[in-house]
Amino acid sequence: MKKNQHTINWKNKLHEIIYEADTKEGKWFDIILILTIVISIVLVMLESVETFDAKYHNFLNISEWVITILFTLEYIIRIITLKKPSSYIFSFYGIIDFLATIPKYVSLIFVGTHALVALRALRLLRVFRILKLARYLGASKNLVSALKASKIKILVFLFGILVITIILGTVMYLIEGPKNGFTSIPHSMYWAIVTLTTVGYGDLAPHTPFGQFIASIVMILGYGIIAVPTGIVTSEMVKSDNSAPINTQHCPNCSSDKHIDNAQFCHKCGEKLNHE
Repeated sequence: MKKNQHTINWKNKLHEIIYEADTKEGKWFDIILILTIVISIVLVMLESVETFDAKYHNFLNISEWVITILFTLEYIIRIITLKKPSSYIFSFYGIIDFLATIPKYVSLIFVGTHALVALRALRLLRVFRILKLARYLGASKNLVSALKASKIKILVFLFGILVITIILGTVMYLIEGPKNGFTSIPHSMYWAIVTLTTVGYGDLAPHTPFGQFIASIVMILGYGIIAVPTGIVTSEMVKSDNSAPINTQHCPNCSSDKHIDNAQFCHKCGEKLNHE
């Protein structure tokens, strides 16, 4: 009985360190994890530089294998500390962790796939666990709520932009024509999008005075159009509630988070939460 109790306590402590960022150990674990991910990505980038790879190939390869093995062990530990491993394996972060771990192994079978190791950049999304402080989490939740609330308005706005783009593309096609590079309406629509967004690649430009006049209007219009979605989202952010849980309490059974402060049980499955 004591042995079972010791095993449970050991798993609970490990779960708390790996999955939660409210404790000192949990924060350090996440910080070290993110630093390791960054180092791994830098190594992959350096390996893509031929001159650097030719000189330090063995070092880069060994380093990548060391990091891959560490990530593999971490992935396994994450699974064994849960009562329902599938809740992590098929979760968003679980899939990200899996995709970030397997590329090095895949490269042993399929040549030329080593660059997929750069998928580890996706694991940097875990930085949000460290930043789950009141001001950061509250702001992120507020932003997500505002985006959801304003999605219909934004879709209507984008539809309107699409209509404007079609009209501008057609007009410029008729005015400039193929001789000035506007070879088709879709190609002219590409010019309209580039101009409206004020990107201005310069690979396609009007040559006639009337075309240049319309282009000037489109450029000015572009500044106003860019501001519209910002205003829509900002308006919804002001309306939305900024209250949100400020902890990273993680259920050891179903992997649910977003628990309210000082919660004793999981809001989803009722499992007792770990507490120091």
